[in-house]
Amino acid sequence: MNFRTNSHMKLITTTILSTLIAISASLSLSAQKIAIVDINAVLAELPEYISAQQEIDKIAADWNQDIAREFDKVKSMYNKYQAEQVLLSDEVRAQREEDIRLKEKEVREFQKRKFGPEGELFLKRREIINPIQDKVFSAIETYALDMGFDVIFDKSGSAGVLFVGDKFDKTDIIKRRLGIR
Repeated sequence: MNFRTNSHMKLITTTILSTLIAISASLSLSAQKIAIVDINAVLAELPEYISAQQEIDKIAADWNQDIAREFDKVKSMYNKYQAEQVLLSDEVRAQREEDIRLKEKEVREFQKRKFGPEGELFLKRREIINPIQDKVFSAIETYALDMGFDVIFDKSGSAGVLFVGDKFDKTDIIKRRLGIR
């Protein structure tokens, strides 16, 4: 969420605003209420989100330290091997090289388990952050319904459309036209 470049964010914001203008123009026959919310700004000031993000950052930092220590061990094994290499038999040399390769592979697998696309950090983030985001989205939906908004967009570009009134959702019509259901 916070790792996007400025140019990427500008492109997304421009795309969202263009979409907003297009929707506004197409709906101009009847007055529609449209709003924009910056989800990142809301989350950045929400105490439980800040606390959750700090918890995730601490977990990531701890795991990064563990990984760095293990890579230091691999480097130490390699340095020791380099210093002793000329004194070792071919068999012992091959075994040491294999030990180094296995240790490095083990560390990389640990790193992937922790930080990979479906790794523990991803799962932990989803476990901790999703309920907070759900709370924010629920507040937006309640606000939209209470105030009569038809569409609410995310200004930060991270979520796109935050709320759309039921009268605008034409998914079922398209499914029926395609013979789905």
